[in-house]
Amino acid sequence: MKQIGITEIEDIALGASLLGAGGGGDPYIGKLIAIDAIKSCGPVNLIDPDEVPDDALIMPIAMMGAPTVMTEKAICGNEYQTLYDIVSKFYGQPIYAVMPMEVGGVNSMLPIAAAARLGLPMIDCDGMGRAFPELQMVTFTIGGVKATPMALTDEKGNSMFFCNTITNKWTEDLARAITMECGGEVTISLYIMYGKTMKSYGVKNTITLSSQLGRLIRTVKDAPERLPEDVFLEGSHGIRLFKGKIADVLRETNGKFNLGHIILEGLGDHKGQSAEVVFQNENLSAVVDGQLLATTPDLICLVDAETFNPVTTDALKYGKRVMVIGLPCYHMWRTREGLELVGPRYFGIDSDYIPVEERVKGAAQNV
Repeated sequence: MKQIGITEIEDIALGASLLGAGGGGDPYIGKLIAIDAIKSCGPVNLIDPDEVPDDALIMPIAMMGAPTVMTEKAICGNEYQTLYDIVSKFYGQPIYAVMPMEVGGVNSMLPIAAAARLGLPMIDCDGMGRAFPELQMVTFTIGGVKATPMALTDEKGNSMFFCNTITNKWTEDLARAITMECGGEVTISLYIMYGKTMKSYGVKNTITLSSQLGRLIRTVKDAPERLPEDVFLEGSHGIRLFKGKIADVLRETNGKFNLGHIILEGLGDHKGQSAEVVFQNENLSAVVDGQLLATTPDLICLVDAETFNPVTTDALKYGKRVMVIGLPCYHMWRTREGLELVGPRYFGIDSDYIPVEERVKGAAQNV
């Protein structure tokens, strides 16, 4: 068992923002929420997934909505107790631990805040290994786990409970409509499960991985004999897709998602080239000089070209210099069932899925 205090939050937020693939919310806002909870209630115990009893009841916590909304519409802190009361009453037993449902700047932080305020441990596991925009896009759906029962609440005190929906996509659609009526952002608990299910289908040790990546980014320039970019790519297992300056940003929030794309003008080895990254909360595809180099479900991440700090889709700005990298996704997403949920064609990208490492290798051979 490990403890998460204020020092650990810094690295987890930074690394989780990278794994969020552009989405998952603003790491600064998420960090503030978690730090406030730790200061008020003390550190959180982080449990290894394999240590959780099979019959332990687990309550995943997440924010649902467009990440940009949280910059103006914060949570009040009472949401976690509301969710706990609803869930424990329905199941007729206390909750053993909380868990993140995805990795991201906010959605890795809210479960820490919830654990601190509820006095519960948090499990080192999630349901994606990254961030995705819709509720059904979790590894638990691949395993046949239902999203409902699901509890939902907003900062005003409105709460709702879905006993049953006919599919996890219906859970997404119904909960999304309520989220829009609540101002575009709510706190939710769904895929409430027992330890046995979590151990069978969860993506394990993603909080630990986030911490390791955050530490890598923070110390990337501590080895003067090596280029920081090489240290970062080696430590993150990232594949460099492009380096350039943001020349154009098209972004809109439709009440459901942050949607848009950016155009990049090449710098350094990529001078004279151009690239486009399309996103829906998370980055979905990366095209360089008309050639598709990466698609969902692989992670497409933008990082500052000098500091390697992740750049989320709501922080994209004209003139910013960034590096676009690809990270291979969790193996379940590369199965037929996984690609039906989060593959390129689901998002309207006219291409079959090809792993990012194969696409980049093929592009290099064609040069």
